[in-house]
Amino acid sequence: MGLLQQEQRTGYELKTNCFDQYLVHLWPADQAQIYRTLDKLLEQGWITCSIEIQCDRPNRKVYSVTEAGKAEFIQWLQSPHPLPTLREPLLLQLFFAAHLPSEAIVQLLEQQLAARIEKLTECENINLPMLSDQSTSREQIMQKLVLELVLRREQIYIDWLKTVIEIMHHQ
Repeated sequence: MGLLQQEQRTGYELKTNCFDQYLVHLWPADQAQIYRTLDKLLEQGWITCSIEIQCDRPNRKVYSVTEAGKAEFIQWLQSPHPLPTLREPLLLQLFFAAHLPSEAIVQLLEQQLAARIEKLTECENINLPMLSDQSTSREQIMQKLVLELVLRREQIYIDWLKTVIEIMHHQ
């Protein structure tokens, strides 16, 4: 609903212009998940859907937030949430990795390191204005602060992986 608060959008626009470009580092979503969520929000009365008729292409379903949806969104924004349960397959693998030779562990870690470096690079390529820029909107400031945490988290993970790889080379 937050994305629809900004402007009305189609499900396709939510996927390509929002999730794929700005939210993939926070909350990845596939097209089917987006449409299932839109259907649930419609059922709740929190969004509406209008059909835009197009001559040369299929008709578009354009979604927008209702007043009830705006109220629900504000309520959600103000509600504290418990810490998420994180399931990190790599950490579970490492917990039991004593059963593997060091070379196999290092290979696993190096694959994870490459993936984390790629993710860090993708996040670094997200173009948001500097916090010190006077023309930065409040919305952009909040997005930049979230991105900063994601960048730090990935860098810490990368540093940790390098340390573990170094330790495993000496095992």
